[in-house]
Amino acid sequence: MASDASTALAVRQKVQLFLDAARTGNFDLFKKLATQLDEEGKGVAATVAAVKDANKRGALHFAAREGRTEVCKYLLEELNLGDVDVKDDDGETPLLHAARQGHIITAKYLIDRGANPAASSELGATSLHHAAGIGNIELLNFLISKGVDVDSQSDAGTPLIWAAGHGQQDAVKALLEHHANPNAETDDNITPLLSSVAAGSLPCLEILIQAGANANVSAGGVTPLHIAAENGSIEIINCLLKAGADPNASDEDGLKPVQVAAARGNRGAVEILFPLTSVQDLPDWSVDGIIKHMQSEASKLQEEADVPKKRDLHKAETIEVTLEAKKKSLEAKSRGEEAFKRKDYIMAVDAYTQAIDLDPNDATLLSNRSLCWIRLGQADQALADAKACRALRPDWPKACYREGAALRLLQKFEEAANAFYEGVQLDPENKELVNAFREAVEAGRKFHATEQQKS
Repeated sequence: MASDASTALAVRQKVQLFLDAARTGNFDLFKKLATQLDEEGKGVAATVAAVKDANKRGALHFAAREGRTEVCKYLLEELNLGDVDVKDDDGETPLLHAARQGHIITAKYLIDRGANPAASSELGATSLHHAAGIGNIELLNFLISKGVDVDSQSDAGTPLIWAAGHGQQDAVKALLEHHANPNAETDDNITPLLSSVAAGSLPCLEILIQAGANANVSAGGVTPLHIAAENGSIEIINCLLKAGADPNASDEDGLKPVQVAAARGNRGAVEILFPLTSVQDLPDWSVDGIIKHMQSEASKLQEEADVPKKRDLHKAETIEVTLEAKKKSLEAKSRGEEAFKRKDYIMAVDAYTQAIDLDPNDATLLSNRSLCWIRLGQADQALADAKACRALRPDWPKACYREGAALRLLQKFEEAANAFYEGVQLDPENKELVNAFREAVEAGRKFHATEQQKS
């Protein structure tokens, strides 16, 4: 039994190394492992086509996701892999993976080889949705030129809703130039304008209003003005009012925008909305009176509602990271943690990679994968994850530690010491960071001394 388990683990590790070789473009290792994996003598092409990770992603998915066009050419032209639109567990094709990362050269190549430019995932997202969400105008225009429907629907709306929800004003403008519907709605009545307000993007909002977007649309009783009032966005409130937004619209709780602003303590918003709002039955109908009353009621309302407020239309929830995707991300993270405990770092990397694909804004996932790369001795990849982690959470001491650890593995001791020191500044009582900083400084001294002796 132990022998069988060891054999299975060895195979899983070899599969992960193989897929990682496709991702990094390491042809020599890729071909070597493909041969080793062809234990049944089916041939390299058949073996490569059959090898998948736990999410049914193959070498072509990984190569496309990282923009490894040459690897894609090898797979499709030399090995003659048949299905350029092969789908993973989420219904995503290699083209979708390439588009999500903005790899236009790879995307164009895949389409030239027959990939369906309008292919969608299980959630309905096409490559155009991803191009719009990241603001890649060249890719966006190319996909539309290939016949992709500018108003194609996904669970999170049209490409225009994605672009607006990510604050991609150039993409919003480009899509409207291609006659995208400025008032397209999701099943939950989310529109591009609502998404732009939830994202706090005044430029996108102004472009959409100019294109004829409805400023009084309602999603579950919540209007754009309610969202802006809750966020305290003065410029957006003024823009909406100028476009005809109704300050007297009530949400499902019977609250007007001025009351929502007061409950959040957004005095500036209250002052703008107060003179435009019809008199309400409150003990003191004044700016101060509304704020005092609403804040006293806020805690009661929160206790009554044991769920998040409907008006909390966060960008991540309304645009791309659905609740189902978040659930899958947490499941993949759990698999990664279990694999790490078993010291199966390759399997852990695979699980964390799946989790990151589903929820790219979770810095913890990048931190965990960085540690796995360190345990595997892959310093460059550990450093890339650590830097991405710090970009998401610049004030997180652990992110500094991860970056320092990767730099130390690369023998860049001075840079490592700087990273550790930045972490110490954030958390002076963190003994692990303090010790790591001292060790990096000492290691740097010894390293330079050795180099001087050699010369």
